[in-house]
Amino acid sequence: MKRFTLALYLAAFAILGIKATGASAKLSELGDFVVSKFDFHLPAWAPQPLEPKGNPTTKAKVELGRYLFYDTRLSVDGTLSCASCHIQSKAFTDGRPTSIGVTGQHTPRNAMPLVNAAYFPALTWSNPLLHTAEQQALVPLTNVTPPELGIDKHEDEMITRLKAEPMYPKLFRAAFPEAKGDISLATLTRALAAFERSIVSFRSPYDRYRYDNDMTVMSDAALRGEALFFGERLECHHCHNGLNFTDSERHARNPMGTSAFHNTGLYNMDGKGGYPADNTGIREITGRDDDMGRMRTPSLRNVAVTAPYFHDGSAKTLDDVIDHYAAGGRTIQNGPNAGVGKNNPLKSSFISGFTLTPSERDDLKAFLNSLTDDAVLTDPRFSDPWPKPQRKIP
Repeated sequence: MKRFTLALYLAAFAILGIKATGASAKLSELGDFVVSKFDFHLPAWAPQPLEPKGNPTTKAKVELGRYLFYDTRLSVDGTLSCASCHIQSKAFTDGRPTSIGVTGQHTPRNAMPLVNAAYFPALTWSNPLLHTAEQQALVPLTNVTPPELGIDKHEDEMITRLKAEPMYPKLFRAAFPEAKGDISLATLTRALAAFERSIVSFRSPYDRYRYDNDMTVMSDAALRGEALFFGERLECHHCHNGLNFTDSERHARNPMGTSAFHNTGLYNMDGKGGYPADNTGIREITGRDDDMGRMRTPSLRNVAVTAPYFHDGSAKTLDDVIDHYAAGGRTIQNGPNAGVGKNNPLKSSFISGFTLTPSERDDLKAFLNSLTDDAVLTDPRFSDPWPKPQRKIP
């Protein structure tokens, strides 16, 4: 796994059009990763997540972070919150191909689910430098290309709005007694990170079958789909493996972790592996031509409720995703993105195509549906704490 310095991370922020704020300048204070002591209400078989030593997860931070996550005052015009693009019933995605910021502009990428983000060593589609939720929280807040929450150059105004909320001084003091309840971008991002790390999901039917030996929760079709998924004909498991069905994972039993990024043949605009200019994968950070189109492997947990799919939301349904991989890459017939993805010279060798009968396709989808944890979609620990209609999320 590549190692990246704080200087490189800040350089990556510059590439993304995000300025180095006081909060980002303090990221080096977060320290090394350690096993979290927080009670995540995990089943006995699930490992503890890791967290930065400088920001241990506490109940007070999680509670403050939950209020902040759903607070539209974090956006420049008071219309959007973190929850606008990360909706609980959709496993904290937003159901759009790409998210929409405060100016009405679409971001270039599909909102990634936040469930089990505590286990991921890379937190966006294509930035291997963002290792912590504290770092990632600054992206939607201060990004300017395009604006998401849009507080760049308006941080002081946002902090003033938060200080005017009667609840916040008490919540910040409880969460950050060592900082005497300082309400700042640094403490705000740490609280958001703590809340996001607390959103865990290990109670899907497949979990109960595989780890709790409950033989009643999986249909015969789902079991046949499991065999297909983990077989060599489809090759899904090579990238979608581990506790979270992704080869980007880190936890107490795998503290070093891995960050994996792959080209799946979604585009091949020039016959040489070209991707759209605003979606070139980790090449945006590394500058390496052979990194063109390489995106992080997303978790498949709760995948049935996180449509549309891929980094640009270009696959509307699970059937569309299966079609893509069955063909060994996507063919776009016309327009500026035209090309034959299966001939992309940079795509992963595991994207080689396969055939499925209609019944096998149904079995595979039944297995994918078994990865949904309905409880996390409604768990009040992760829900909007603000009285209605005080905080209406667009």
